[in-house]
Amino acid sequence: MSEMMRSIQQPFKVSYQFPVHFITGAFDRANPLLADIIKHESKDGLRKLLPIIDANVARLHPSLIESIRTYATFHGLEAMLCEPLILPGGEVVKNHPQHLQNAYDAIDRGKVCRHSFILAIGGGALLDLAGYAAATAHRGIRLIRLPTTVLSQNDSGVGVKNSINALGKKNFIGTFAPPTAVINDFGFLATLDDRDWMAGCSEAVKVALIKDAAFFTELQTLAPKLVARDLEAMKRLIHRCAELHMQHIAGGGDPFESGTSRPLDFGHWSAHKLEQLTNFELRHGEAVAIGIALDATYSHLSGWLSEKDWRSVMDVLAALNLPRTHPMLSDPRLLAGLEEFREHLGGRLTLTMLRGIGEGFDVHEVDAERMGWAIKHATKSRHRTT
Repeated sequence: MSEMMRSIQQPFKVSYQFPVHFITGAFDRANPLLADIIKHESKDGLRKLLPIIDANVARLHPSLIESIRTYATFHGLEAMLCEPLILPGGEVVKNHPQHLQNAYDAIDRGKVCRHSFILAIGGGALLDLAGYAAATAHRGIRLIRLPTTVLSQNDSGVGVKNSINALGKKNFIGTFAPPTAVINDFGFLATLDDRDWMAGCSEAVKVALIKDAAFFTELQTLAPKLVARDLEAMKRLIHRCAELHMQHIAGGGDPFESGTSRPLDFGHWSAHKLEQLTNFELRHGEAVAIGIALDATYSHLSGWLSEKDWRSVMDVLAALNLPRTHPMLSDPRLLAGLEEFREHLGGRLTLTMLRGIGEGFDVHEVDAERMGWAIKHATKSRHRTT
């Protein structure tokens, strides 16, 4: 064989590791955590730190920017600190390209290099956009996430994905890029309204249903305390949910989702479509709760999930004041979400369904008539069964 015809086969591996911290008071001067993370990664000192802040967080915490500046000065980081960028919170920040452009402009203006840091402070949507900007500017800037909602602290903020919405589809453009660190500051949860406080609980129900029956039982017990805004109960929910997500990312064998199975997106095929159909009036967590109810009902009607377990799923959603249905479930466009979900994963359609509490499994086709019955069945199941 000619030398010109030879091929080179050279496998290589890249190891990732990022800590997830659980604290209160990230910007208290006496708390060295953030400064220690930055200093550990900044050996030569030639770094910048660009805070990108959710406008909702900035409004609810009017002293936040000054606290960041005071913290940076106290810990000798003032020379690194760039002028903070404030961007809208919620899905609007992912829907309009100008917000991404504003992030790129701030990176360029602040001369933020690949070894510098973006500090993303906000809910899941803001973290998604800031993470995408960090992953693509200069082919990758170090990202420190500081999630401020229940949903982002227990799910999206501890993952490895970043994205924006495009072409009328959720998360159509994005990257897999792990952060340098995640700091879950429970202090930010106090200013959440009741709707956002509860909506994030749906991701805990999701991961318990597919991975941990004992955690699901614990959620049943914790539900009244969570509704009453018991912070210790919420801390427990967030910690265990984040732990299960991290275990899946590290031990599931497919952290960047190169295969077709994506169990952590149980209930999400319809949730993503519902968000779009409602013009994002539904919170992501609320849409996920409806998606969980729908797929649990489909699992029950398919003979996989017992009636007892199905009722337990519906009851825990009700106990957490989470929605189980929405008028847009009957929209004919909803089932188009199945194909969009398949495209998003690649390969053949793969959905996670339930064989029992804590026991998810993959299916590769959906009976449209049975799904229609599931929609009607879930819609009628508004009452709690004791």
